[in-house]
Amino acid sequence: MKTPHTFIGIDIGSSAVRVLVAQKELGSEEVKILGVGVVQMRGMQRGVITDVEEAVAALGEARDMAERVSGVMVEKAYVSINGSHLTSHNLRGIIAVSRADGEITTDDVDRVINAAQAISLPQNREILHVLPQNYIVDGQEHISDPVGMTGVRLEVEAHVIEGSVPFIKNLTKVVNQAGVHIEDFVFAPLACALAVLDKRQKELGVVLVDLGAGTTSMVVYEEHVLLHTSVLPVGTSHITNDIAIGLRTSIEIAEALKVSHGTAVPSDVHQNETISIEGEDSEQETISRREVANIISARLDELLSFVDRELKSIGRSGILPAGVILTGGGAHMEGLVDLAKKKLRLPVRIGRPAILGGLADGTDEPEYSVGIGLIHFAIEQESRPSFHSSIRLPNIGATLSKVRGWAKTFLP
Repeated sequence: MKTPHTFIGIDIGSSAVRVLVAQKELGSEEVKILGVGVVQMRGMQRGVITDVEEAVAALGEARDMAERVSGVMVEKAYVSINGSHLTSHNLRGIIAVSRADGEITTDDVDRVINAAQAISLPQNREILHVLPQNYIVDGQEHISDPVGMTGVRLEVEAHVIEGSVPFIKNLTKVVNQAGVHIEDFVFAPLACALAVLDKRQKELGVVLVDLGAGTTSMVVYEEHVLLHTSVLPVGTSHITNDIAIGLRTSIEIAEALKVSHGTAVPSDVHQNETISIEGEDSEQETISRREVANIISARLDELLSFVDRELKSIGRSGILPAGVILTGGGAHMEGLVDLAKKKLRLPVRIGRPAILGGLADGTDEPEYSVGIGLIHFAIEQESRPSFHSSIRLPNIGATLSKVRGWAKTFLP
């Protein structure tokens, strides 16, 4: 009897940690969610661990919840990584083909990737992902896999994502102390893209914007190529803080106002519409809903300005045919789609992960995009037993031969 394969993803965000346990029957394409554990995250801000003990406790609670529901022990998992400490850039490598007959081999591909990332990194920085974008053989561009082709010179354009070593080590410590072995880290918006974007969108040109609590991250695809990634240091928790300061109320009340009465378009709110909140000494106070909307709109306008600035930096502002896909918990904000259409001058819609089987209630909401994407990533990786999933490169020579298979996960 064939044993089903289990896949586990852990999405560690600034506001919540989500543990998803999924199962896939051998020989079947159906993926079932067996269990989900969701707990408010503690000890983390803007994607960076600030209190190891608190973070371990929160992850442990989510893990226990997922284990109780699924009946599966959470011992190893693919884990999301995000935060403003992550940066990215494009690099280029060039080599001469080694064989006398000019046929390009996997060793040549490994060497050209090595050449692309032969840069001097500070001691506190580490490469997380190396994603080949485009191979060039003797000037011929847009080659997705050059192995078997003939040429003299092989070039590669690659997108490299790197992070701060102390932050990565702290996140590793949290997951390990919670009793979980890390199969691999995955940059959160890349996981989102696996769950939300389709081939057509990646071909036409699309920007995926993941609205988290502490940060907003984005990825841009065009002609099936990952063009750009970025982490912006503004998230939906900043809206909550603005409301608390502007109305001189508590963070808890500000969050409730944002969720229950918030909108990104102040003109949609009647000038005289009011909201009752609990003030000092438990007395009821009345505030203007339009005022709350003005605060939310101002912060979201700033956030979308950052997104547009990133698009301008790569020459894609206002010219991505598949538009903007908004996902993450912040995508629920009323009026956000309309505001984004106006600000970014592109079609905009909310991105939700495809519904999976099993205990899937609620997992098709935007806040589960990263978690579901991690499950898809795990399935892709473990269906390629000849490739190791990790492209973290403490030993470049030992791991470069694995990069090509890993990178293909993010290509159509």
